[in-house]
Amino acid sequence: MTDSLTAISDEIRACRSCPLWKTATQAVPGEGSAESGILFLGEAPGFHEDQQGRPFVGAAGHLLDELLAGIGLDRSAVFITNVVRHRPPENRDPLPEEIAACDVWLRRHLAVLQPRVVVTLGRHAMGKWLPGESITRIHGKPRVVDGITVFPMFHPAAALRSPSLRPAMVADFAALAIFLATAPQVVVEPPPPADQMTLFG
Repeated sequence: MTDSLTAISDEIRACRSCPLWKTATQAVPGEGSAESGILFLGEAPGFHEDQQGRPFVGAAGHLLDELLAGIGLDRSAVFITNVVRHRPPENRDPLPEEIAACDVWLRRHLAVLQPRVVVTLGRHAMGKWLPGESITRIHGKPRVVDGITVFPMFHPAAALRSPSLRPAMVADFAALAIFLATAPQVVVEPPPPADQMTLFG
């Protein structure tokens, strides 16, 4: 698995599929392992991530580390990446076409890591599976979408900007720990009704 993750990282560093690479210092492919079964998906690298080539190393990353420690996890046991792998100029939101250009890397990471759960941090990451939903309404509530268990959460940066969100994040991480301790290893969606299956016959 390590060789595959290394190969993906090398390809991301060479990626020129969208213009973000032109203004970024370097790519931020992602890091970590599948040990815990968790893949954290953020939105985009910021200044510190762009400088170091590592995800979540600024203030939001420190809060993420603290939240992980609160449920007995170290960041080395999880995999952390973003929906785009180069920093957008001025830390603006990633554009839909930039997110789409990076989708191949998310799909490859999912294929290699086979996580039990994808924790989306922020609305752009949540929108990969739950477009149009309100993060305020569904945070902390896991859903199975296309065979993937998605666990939406606020972005740590949002909790830094609005400290009133921090208790919700602590509660969501506690819910994540309970989910991991009690959920089955494999989440199986029910098959479609028989009348729908005939459409493909």
